[in-house]
Formats: sequence, structure tokens, C-alpha cells
Amino acid sequence: MLIKVHSISTVGLRSIGVEVEVNIMNRGMPYFDIVGLPNKSIDESKHRVKTGMLNSGIDFPSDRITINLAPADVPKEGSLYDLPIATGIICAFSGFDVPANSLFFGEVSLDGSIRHTHGAFLLSLYAREHHFTNLFVPKECVNEAAGISGLTIYPVENLKQLYWHLKGTVLIEPFTQGKLVEPDYTYDYDMNQIIGQEKAKRALELAASGGHNLLMEGPPGSGKTLLAKAFNSILPRLSEEEALEVTKVYSAAGFIPPGGTLIMKRPFRSPHHTISYAGMVGGGSIPRPGEISLSHRGVLFMDEFPEFPRIVLEALRQPMEDGVVTISRSLGAYSFPSRFMLLASSNPCPCGFFGYEPARCKCTPKQIALYKKKISGPILDRIDLFVRVPAVDVKELSSSREVLAKLKDSRAIRTLVTRARQIQEQRFESDAIFVNAEMTNVHITKYCELAPPVELLLKKAVTKHNLSARSYFKLIKIARTIADLENSTDIGLGHMAEAIQYRTLG
Repeated sequence: MLIKVHSISTVGLRSIGVEVEVNIMNRGMPYFDIVGLPNKSIDESKHRVKTGMLNSGIDFPSDRITINLAPADVPKEGSLYDLPIATGIICAFSGFDVPANSLFFGEVSLDGSIRHTHGAFLLSLYAREHHFTNLFVPKECVNEAAGISGLTIYPVENLKQLYWHLKGTVLIEPFTQGKLVEPDYTYDYDMNQIIGQEKAKRALELAASGGHNLLMEGPPGSGKTLLAKAFNSILPRLSEEEALEVTKVYSAAGFIPPGGTLIMKRPFRSPHHTISYAGMVGGGSIPRPGEISLSHRGVLFMDEFPEFPRIVLEALRQPMEDGVVTISRSLGAYSFPSRFMLLASSNPCPCGFFGYEPARCKCTPKQIALYKKKISGPILDRIDLFVRVPAVDVKELSSSREVLAKLKDSRAIRTLVTRARQIQEQRFESDAIFVNAEMTNVHITKYCELAPPVELLLKKAVTKHNLSARSYFKLIKIARTIADLENSTDIGLGHMAEAIQYRTLG
């Protein structure tokens, strides 16, 4: 008897429909085989399914069983096919009907229970796009699958429960999705805990408001890392569309834990400077997202920026420009989104004190030149904001409680940032972008008209600092963000003048 059960195969972030064809023949020697370009984890599925069914008290056929994962020319991996295979065998052997318009997904344990399996959110996306209405997933995956509304989700705890449901004796109760309540996130660091560094705080405010890249340079102990850790506390929440994009990446990477749901908090990734090229960009025989994709719609913090391998730094160039990274393999090309804010920190020289405490700097001019050369011109040209973070004066460190109480906290800054982001969302409502940093030249012409005095100031700054054409347009984007923070329709001289201050470290 032949039974067909529907599931998916995930290739990068793209889901392909898979028909799990189960054929049972009572002629010949008992045999259990899986074909259709399965990998090792799928081939082992026959042992998990057989043992799980027997331990659940479900009869297992002693016949020739052939499983075909169609289309047979698409490579498949993962343990998600256990549940559709088990469903097909149960229906074929017991004469049950496969539930119509349904997708099956999940790993079977040896005791017959259904384990958490990554990628449930991608299953829901596929179901919505291809008009499937019913999903059978592990109980621990229902919150993740429920990120897409309008689907009937059946939480499967074990094969015995599935057997009674297919038989029609005891039906599995569909998951009832309540209203998604956004948690009140807490942060380890707050901007009012950082003494001094007002210019750096302002640069972080601009970066958060417009989605701009930022490089902080300063001596050791000046607070660069602390500022970066507090940066996440001033970022606005993800919009619904952004949350779907981020959850899709994390679901493909298997980073959504059991019971996890839609990701509403902006990612903050901080890889160590020993990270490999594949770890940063993504890789594997069937590629998985790397750090730049896991930072999508969030922050990629690279501490000690010049210490990263040059191949890793240069790998940032194309994703920073295009917002997408493409990994090519013999089996095809895989694309992952990479719209992140780069937040980087650097010392001015190997010892860290050049230009700040000349008496303490022991580096030779050659050492300093080689250190600065580690970051190429094209990478620096893709960074929007530059700010120096000098050492804090000891008098400021011993400030009174009254002075510290007057410092602006993260909540107040986040309110300003959120308002600026809302202005940009309304502006770009029909443009498929979210923030000023994503504007192309077409958008700049449309939304950033400059008065003659403002344009003259911009041209003088570009000429004086010998800036590139990319930097010319970045200055306009930064000025637009400053104007948004002040709720100003037009870009004024003051906005452009402040933008110019953050374009060079010289």
C-alpha cells in the first residue's frame, strides 16, 4: 500500500515541499530502506521510528518498507522526517487516512516521544505560502510554529497520541494561540551607569536611530566595551515584519530553544576576534547562517576590531553594502540576510595610548602604521560614524550621586530613538526599507533635499577631508537621522555640521 505524507526540506532559508512516500509490500524478505538523497541522520531514522513505534505499543510491519523523499534530486538532512515517516507507516499498515492539507515535522525518540526539532517557524512560513492549514509538530515547537497566524497546530507529544488521533479515537486538541505579549526586557547595563563620554553616547544614539555603523577609538579602559554593552538598552523593539525576518534566520540556525516563540528583541552578537571566516559569514556543506546573519536587524559588535583576521574583516564588505550574503557550493548558492549595525571598537595603536598619553605610548611609527593598516580603506568607508573615546578624568569618576542622577538613562534615550524610527517607518512605508542607513541614492534624492547653504557646507567638508562619493551620501543620511531626532522635516545647517563631526577621526 502506498501512502504520501507532506513535509519540507530547508535549503538555506528557502523551504521546499517534500512528499514522504511510504510503500509497504508483503512480498519478499522484510526490508526497510529510505531513498531520495537522504543524509546519515535521515538514514538512521528507520531505527528511531521502528524502536519508537514498538516501545509505544504500535504494531510495526514485518514487510518490505520503502520510503522515498520526493523530489529525489534535492539533498535532505535532519531528523525532522521521523514524524512524517512514522505517520506514513502507521497509516499504510493500519489503513488510516492521512489528515488532509497537513504537514508533519519532528524527531522521534526511542521511547516514542517527539523531540524538539529546529525549523518549525520555516514550516509555518511554507504552510502559509502553499495553503496548508494543519501542522503536526512536537509539543515544544508549537510556540515557534504559532509565530504565523491562521494555522491549526497540533502539538504531538508521542507516537501513541498520534496513533489514536489518526485512528479517530482520541483527537489531539489544537494549540490555542493567545495574544503575543511582548516581555519587559531587562538589560545588564544602562547609559546612566557610564560616567562622561557624552559625545560617544550621542554617537550611539544616532547609530540606533538611523541604523548606522559606528567605530569607537580610544585607549584601554576608556569605556568602549561598556558603551557597546549598554547600546542594546537603547535600541527600539523589532517591528512585526522585522521580527519575522529575524525569527526565520534563528529558526534555520536552530537557535530557538524549546518553547521559544517569535523573537522581538534585537539581536546583539559579539564574536571573539579568533572567529573563522565560516563562523562569521556562514558555512558548511549545506550552509548555516553565520554571525553577520544572526545579527540581522540587530547589532554586530566587534571588539578589538583590528585584531580580527583580515579575511574576516574583508568578508564584511559586500554584506554591509548589499544587506545579503551569498554562499556558493557545488549544490547551489545560498543567500542569507545581513542588514546589521556594525559596532566596532579599536585602540589607536598596539599598546593603546598613541595620541592620548604620548608619554606612555611605546610603539614605533612603523608599528602604529602596520596596526592601522589592518583595517582597509574600503571597510572604513562603509562605516558611518567615527568617535573618539578618551580616558575619563578622575574628577568625573568621583562625581557625587546628585551628578550621576542627572545622567540620561537608557529608557529616555530609547524613547527618542523609537520616535525617530517611527518617523522613518512612515517615510519608507512604500520603499521596502526601514531606516535611513538603508537609503539608496534614489531615496536620498526623494527624501533629503538640501538647501543651498547646507549643500555648500557638505561639499566643502567632502573636499577638505578628501571623502569618497559613498561618504558624501553617508553624511546626508546621518544628517537626515539627526533631523529626525529633532522631529525636523528639513535638514538644516546644524544637522549637517554635526554629521560632519562624526565622519572622521582626524
